[in-house]
Amino acid sequence: MKTALITGITGQDGSYLAELLLEKGYNVYGIMRRKSVVDYGNVEHIKEKINFIYADMTDPISLINAMKISQADEVYNLAAQSFVATSWEQPLATADIDGIGVTNILEAIRIVKPTARFYQASTSEMFGLVQEMPQTENTPFYPRSPYGVAKVYGHWITKNYRESYNMYACSGILFNHESERRGKEFVTRKITNAVARIKFGLQDCLELGNMDSKRDWGHSQDYVQAMWLMLQQENPDDYVIATNETRTVREFVEKAFYYADIEIEWSGTGIDEVGIDKGTGKTVVKVNPKFFRPAEVEVLLGNPQKAETVLGWRRQIDFNNLVKRMAENDLGLIKNSLNK
Repeated sequence: MKTALITGITGQDGSYLAELLLEKGYNVYGIMRRKSVVDYGNVEHIKEKINFIYADMTDPISLINAMKISQADEVYNLAAQSFVATSWEQPLATADIDGIGVTNILEAIRIVKPTARFYQASTSEMFGLVQEMPQTENTPFYPRSPYGVAKVYGHWITKNYRESYNMYACSGILFNHESERRGKEFVTRKITNAVARIKFGLQDCLELGNMDSKRDWGHSQDYVQAMWLMLQQENPDDYVIATNETRTVREFVEKAFYYADIEIEWSGTGIDEVGIDKGTGKTVVKVNPKFFRPAEVEVLLGNPQKAETVLGWRRQIDFNNLVKRMAENDLGLIKNSLNK
């Protein structure tokens, strides 16, 4: 039986990865930060099957202890301050967790069990002001947020430990991946949650920033499969995980309302653009400049050819089904809350 240690286990990706590894017969350990109120997040439903260890990415001693307790064969580092907007408000905390934190966990592995295989959650935000289309493993990085900058450090320190200490350490450069378990602060879940609330009369309008931002959106459940596949190869390497399709925020909004049986008609341009419910004539979407980023990432589009060829990875959930699952989930949650 293999043993895995997952940082960030209570998050979206951590929960889907934990489910996958448990299905494969792994002994799963998960790192949690100690809080005044215990919060199992997205693994509440499987908490009895997971061995939890209290530790923190900014505390090297606690990570060494986690490695000693778990003796993990595979370590998946999914812990992060992962909300881009917050990284401008907390740039140092973001750097500590998303950058230096990676060094801390790599050092813990090197000291306790250097034969363990390590996965680092890198991100398409490292490409930022993109230097080529589509982006591949060889595209130069140009991050446009403290989050992206910290993640570039995490990516390169992983590569450095691989080459310096001959450790099995690899990074998955994952493009935007969403799910029903996404936090409500992220734009996709903000949209589907608002759509459900508008549908049931609990909210009048959805306010968003740049409607023209283009993203390469996939489903988290598909992407954690790629993480696992990376650690099963003979040699460690880095891979772009993406769909090779790009959609605007506006398209996501339209599709989410569609699954709530609301047709959106657009009027105006720029900050004056609004989305109108065709059935009622009410404005249900507005642009609010306060949601614009200080430095915008206009478009992200990843080429997953290497992952498809080497890992045999294929996504199973397309864009339409991604939005459908998220929208129907939030519609169900709101409906159930009203029926209580």
